[in-house]
Amino acid sequence: MNFRLTSVFRSLSTFNYRLWFFGALISNIGTWMQRTAQDWLVLTQLTDHSASAVGMTMAFQFGPQLLLFPVTGLVADMFDRRKLMIVTQTVMGIISLLLGFLVIADLVELWHVYLLAFLFGCGAAFDAPARQIFVSELVAKKDISNAVALNSTSFNSARMIGPAIAGILIAAFDTGPAFILNGLSFGAVLLSLLMIRQSELQPSVHARRSAKGILDGFHYAFGRKDLRVMLIMLFLIGTFGMNFPIYISTMGVKLFNADAQGYGLLTTFSAIGTLIGALMAAGRELPRFETLFIGTALFGVGCTLAALTPSYWWFAVTLILVGLSAMTFLNTSNALMLLSTTPEMRGRVMALRFAITMGGTPIGAPIVGWVADNLGPRWALGVGALAGFVAAMVALYHFTKSRALNEPVMITPDEQV
Repeated sequence: MNFRLTSVFRSLSTFNYRLWFFGALISNIGTWMQRTAQDWLVLTQLTDHSASAVGMTMAFQFGPQLLLFPVTGLVADMFDRRKLMIVTQTVMGIISLLLGFLVIADLVELWHVYLLAFLFGCGAAFDAPARQIFVSELVAKKDISNAVALNSTSFNSARMIGPAIAGILIAAFDTGPAFILNGLSFGAVLLSLLMIRQSELQPSVHARRSAKGILDGFHYAFGRKDLRVMLIMLFLIGTFGMNFPIYISTMGVKLFNADAQGYGLLTTFSAIGTLIGALMAAGRELPRFETLFIGTALFGVGCTLAALTPSYWWFAVTLILVGLSAMTFLNTSNALMLLSTTPEMRGRVMALRFAITMGGTPIGAPIVGWVADNLGPRWALGVGALAGFVAAMVALYHFTKSRALNEPVMITPDEQV
């Protein structure tokens, strides 16, 4: 794995990245507070424990990643990413504040949550590819993989803290304050973007304006076998595996009768696993394709064990393995795609990555929610396990076939024609 503990935090020695990291950490804590509060609001207050409604909320929030990805990727390739993120972060903060005010005023209805989740998702769809490419502008090329992994560390450290805070807030004050605090937390990212030393940013390549710009991204990504294989794996895991709100809410609340704090604690256990996975990725010198197979196979095993757990605490422990394996796969695929893609195509490729990973949620979340409602939460986890095992088989097939034909498993920009 080439894991070196001393190199885990090397990107933090760069001022711009350090400023970005801590601003993002504060905002990510707010994001996880909102996710927990939103799922709880839909599950227990606006419906009678409907997993399908939680799935629909996820579909509305992540659907824009799929609907808008041709435009979002091209925008990220063509425009100043720092200025673009200032706009997207402001929009998402306002939407969070609006949802909080609706809850506090006791005016919120399910369709409000659906609509605001969709609008929030539109902002996130433009933000995500720009954010991923912007990280490569904050550090030297040799540290890009580490910076990407530390981004995940920030996100998943917040995933440990945010749900726990949300659980306490919900128990004491209802869900409204969690949405308000998330809206305010976007100010931390905005402040870091305004304070960044622009003269120290790494040179960036922007795509030329072209009517064929969108199609160029398609042709580039699907014309490369290595990228195509990773996109298939991302579709399987993102669509049918990464439905944690449904797994945790139905297993924890419906099966093990957890309260708001117990629900938040389960999300924290999952985050412990993802944090470990992110730190392991940060300690690796370079990402390797073989790690994709390991991550997806372990994800299948983790979901299988979680489906078979007899009690709340055993379920919580298995979530650590599920989170670790998911983050191992996601971080490795993210770094491999970012490093192996030519700079002028990164926005479109990363937008396609997000579209397939998160945009599959409108397909998978309602299906998994229906399975949880009609067949039971354990069967829903079974769907996730199957997705992990099939993705692992896809990786193994590509790896063995490439070796048999003496082809590179991954192509670097220098090897592209």
